[in-house]
Amino acid sequence: MRTLGKVSAYLISKLYEENKPIFTIRDAQRVLNKDYNETTDLLSELVKRKVISRLKRGKFLIIPQEIGEVEQYIGNWYVAAREVVNSLQYYIAFYSAMHYWGMLTQPLVKIFVATSKRQVVPEPMKDKLVFIFVKEKFIWGVKEEWVTRTQKVRISDLEKTIIDALAHPQYCGGITEIAKGIWIVKDRIDYYKLNKYVDKYGKNVVAKRLGYILEILKIDQPHLLKQLRKYVKSRYDLFDPTLPKRNQDRNNWRLIDNIGQKQILNLIQY
Repeated sequence: MRTLGKVSAYLISKLYEENKPIFTIRDAQRVLNKDYNETTDLLSELVKRKVISRLKRGKFLIIPQEIGEVEQYIGNWYVAAREVVNSLQYYIAFYSAMHYWGMLTQPLVKIFVATSKRQVVPEPMKDKLVFIFVKEKFIWGVKEEWVTRTQKVRISDLEKTIIDALAHPQYCGGITEIAKGIWIVKDRIDYYKLNKYVDKYGKNVVAKRLGYILEILKIDQPHLLKQLRKYVKSRYDLFDPTLPKRNQDRNNWRLIDNIGQKQILNLIQY
């Protein structure tokens, strides 16, 4: 059992009262009315005793007593990611957003954060967090979602998650995982919005991958498929850029199908 001294107990209880389970050195200084060095010495000791956890330099998280001994506790992964990113222009994206929207059957193993500001992942979160740099013009289709009873984070909406995944399959487990995810949420997709997002994103390969997947899965959206056909030009693209180049199935989307329709259909038990 982790026991607290009088000063430490006061700090933790006050931070909880202020609803600040995630706090900064300045927060601790204000509560304790101590100077910088005294405060950082105390916080370093609390980290060693696993009373608090360091998310990044100068930012800490209270470890709930009931958690017990943990090597590195970061609390809610989405909230932790929000707290360490050094930009307001960020959003939870790719594999992590797919997980949030119920597109995956696999557990969440990393948090992917899209941000327009390049930064290094803090040491305490190196095995849990991935920053993906994206140009600011691609940061849209984002909404604030409740991920705990009291905390919200910025996350791509369902349709933008699909667009991002098709643009960057390498951050989403590949095309088969994306196709399976689309199948799982097919009845929740706003196909009109998805069509608008394809146009806004403006990448032929995204439209072609989406069209081919809808066709394979026999998702009945004739108007959307007709619009997606406009993006089929002379160039050929890989269906899944994470796999070797080989042609498994012919198609009229000018995609080099290096997966095969049968494999996708088997995955969804179509």
